[in-house]
Amino acid sequence: MLKIVTIVGARPQFVKAAVLSRVVGKHKDVEEILVHTGQHYDHNMSDVFFEEMEIPKPAYNLDVNGMGHGAMTGQMLEKIEGVLEREKPDWVLVYGDTNSTIAGALAAKKMHIKVAHVEAGLRSFNMEMPEEVNRILTDRISDILFVPTDTAVRNLMNEGYANIDAKIVQSGDVMQDASHFYAQHSESKAKLPIEKRSGDFVLCTLHRAENTDNPKRLAAIVAALNELHKTIRVLVPIHPRTRKLLESNNLQLNVDLVDPVGYFDMIELLKHCKIVLTDSGGLQKEAYFFQKHCVTMRDETEWVELVEHGYNVLAGADTALILSSTQEMMSKSSDFSNPLYGDSKAGEKILEALQNFEK
Repeated sequence: MLKIVTIVGARPQFVKAAVLSRVVGKHKDVEEILVHTGQHYDHNMSDVFFEEMEIPKPAYNLDVNGMGHGAMTGQMLEKIEGVLEREKPDWVLVYGDTNSTIAGALAAKKMHIKVAHVEAGLRSFNMEMPEEVNRILTDRISDILFVPTDTAVRNLMNEGYANIDAKIVQSGDVMQDASHFYAQHSESKAKLPIEKRSGDFVLCTLHRAENTDNPKRLAAIVAALNELHKTIRVLVPIHPRTRKLLESNNLQLNVDLVDPVGYFDMIELLKHCKIVLTDSGGLQKEAYFFQKHCVTMRDETEWVELVEHGYNVLAGADTALILSSTQEMMSKSSDFSNPLYGDSKAGEKILEALQNFEK
């Protein structure tokens, strides 16, 4: 019996982990124990969330949240260690780049338990981002690195991983698996009124601290969105924190604002929008999964292959550049059949590699 402890700490990680959980459910000789650190408290993660998303409920909820990076990571280490002592797994599996990711990897490594990192090899090359620190350190102490793209492989090779005792497996992207799975159910489960997700509109998200915490950048983005909304509807599911920062900076966002939406609603918006404007990492990829061009309001991206192939463009927080890039991308025609993120079988490849791993 192969035993895996999966560490997650935020709603997007549950969606990613569900890809592997569905595969594990088909194998009687594999057991998965799901651990929620509690890093991001989310009132939407009710019983309904797990039922609708077909996600197994966590066996452990460590309830670690609402504190600084050091205190949070330290408490997670302590509590994850207790779980690992009880469960004695063959593998600890971590996703992405959160504090939960590095805490799970560290706890396992110090207990001589093998570590698998899904979404390995991603780099923004911005060490001021806590996520960049987390992903680099997690990669370095992992036994197997599941990378989503050719770019991720190159990043690891450039960092000397040809001479590091870690196995690199190009599995493809678990979020592509998830997007294609949930797209089959999104129309019947979406809650947003149909008029919000129909007609020509731009889907925009704005939440990253480098934009919202910088009054100059925030003002420039607001100016671009307001101007764009004069010619095409701009729909923004707005985070409460972003809303508060707009108010404190006396900025008026004159677009179609809605409360934050669930995953099924976001898929429906992606299906029907004209183009995506975002400062999110994941939404850049999801735009591609649903064959939509994207304008990214950041100065760098982890998903450079989208930029290299012309599906995405970096516009930073420059009002004129956001507007011109949006106009250019809305009139652009692209072939989205390029398999940049694998063949939607990442879950199967991950489990097969764990089962057949030899150090």
